[in-house]
Amino acid sequence: MTRREMTRPETRWAETRWAGAWVAERLGVRLTDGARPVGAGLSDLVGLAVRRNPRRAHLLVSAVLGKHVPTDPRLVYGAGLLLGDLVRARLHGLDVPSRAGSLLVEALGGAPGAAAALRDVLREPQEPLDAVVLGYAETATALGHSVADALGGAYYLHSTRRPVPGFTAYGGFEEEHSHATSHLLLPADPADLDRDVPVVLVDDELSTGRTVLNTIEALHAVRPRRRYVVAALVDLRGDADRARMDALAARLDARIDAVALAAGRVDLPGGILDAGRALAASLPEPAAAPAAGAFPVTRARLDWPPGLPDGGRHGFLPPHRARLEKDLPRMADVLADALGDGFSRVLVLGFEELMYAPLRLAETLADALPDADVRYSTTTRSPVLAVDDPGYAIRTRLAFPAHDDPADGPGERYAYNVSSRFDRIVFVVDDAGDTGLLTGGAAARLRALAPVTIATVPSRGRAA
Repeated sequence: MTRREMTRPETRWAETRWAGAWVAERLGVRLTDGARPVGAGLSDLVGLAVRRNPRRAHLLVSAVLGKHVPTDPRLVYGAGLLLGDLVRARLHGLDVPSRAGSLLVEALGGAPGAAAALRDVLREPQEPLDAVVLGYAETATALGHSVADALGGAYYLHSTRRPVPGFTAYGGFEEEHSHATSHLLLPADPADLDRDVPVVLVDDELSTGRTVLNTIEALHAVRPRRRYVVAALVDLRGDADRARMDALAARLDARIDAVALAAGRVDLPGGILDAGRALAASLPEPAAAPAAGAFPVTRARLDWPPGLPDGGRHGFLPPHRARLEKDLPRMADVLADALGDGFSRVLVLGFEELMYAPLRLAETLADALPDADVRYSTTTRSPVLAVDDPGYAIRTRLAFPAHDDPADGPGERYAYNVSSRFDRIVFVVDDAGDTGLLTGGAAARLRALAPVTIATVPSRGRAA
């Protein structure tokens, strides 16, 4: 393709107003900084939105997760690698590494080249560290995979809400604040998981820590281990929550550590749930999704490497990682050629739990298209209110029917902060989600905004 026909974006997308100010002003939610091991504080890493959930009125919206906010994929991957570096340091009993902290802060501020520099410095070779890394679906599937990448020698598995014939559940646990609580662990080979090596549990945020404690108890009952590390982008636990983790470690005769890019607390006023419901009811209904536009929907054939897992749903080993790294540039070139000419802003959109493959494709595509602004986010199950205000983290919402025949039945799915500012959209799905409901639902909503390229990767639908 003719790269010179692109135009470089002339303005940054970053807003000058904190993306939590709207909620803070109306509901009285306050963030208070605690430890800042890499230099970033809570308000650097999260904004706020209002969720439709009977147990929680607010949603912390991450600036580095790439879930709800289209983000430079190199910042998303770099933040995950940095979290993995904190895990490595804790396992080795070393001081917190600081070499990448300043780059993270610069990248969050939109400094040119900082996101790529953050990722690159953290990809420098280090001695592989054997561990089992578990990520939580749906938001932390790519984050956990990035932590495993940073450790080099780790086996990676993420929980899933998708039962798969031929796979036996190793264990399950409940995410108490979630709108959909059934999680499964479905390793292709349980022996990869059933080892006495450090277990690293990765989530995007630690609110009380109950979910990870439930997980540790369930895992320890099957296979006792001596060492656990809990890793999150932000740690919001209070003293009682930390004491509960210490008590579990003593009862299990194991060591449990926790690391995060930033710590602190979220202060909620009394009656926050009622206030949140009243606020949501007072807002106008979201604008109807645009009708299908005239932009084309095309397909790109990635030729995903045969036998390579699309992520950690059934386990991902170091040899898989080496094979993916080898093939990523080729697949990114396929996407670049499919985009055509005359564009400057590209969104690579992942699909619910399928976050890692789209992230790595987006990150490699961003390197291949230095004159384009490439962003990454994914669709989600989570219903969140959209408010078009620069002090609110969820500005727009697209809603469409689930398109992968989910085990818990049909339902609505969402893509946030996706608008006509993009002039190309690449939608990466697995074959379980590449159905007629995709064509008539999500793809129809997206093609009203920009030309859409669908890239399908094979899900691992049978036991290996």
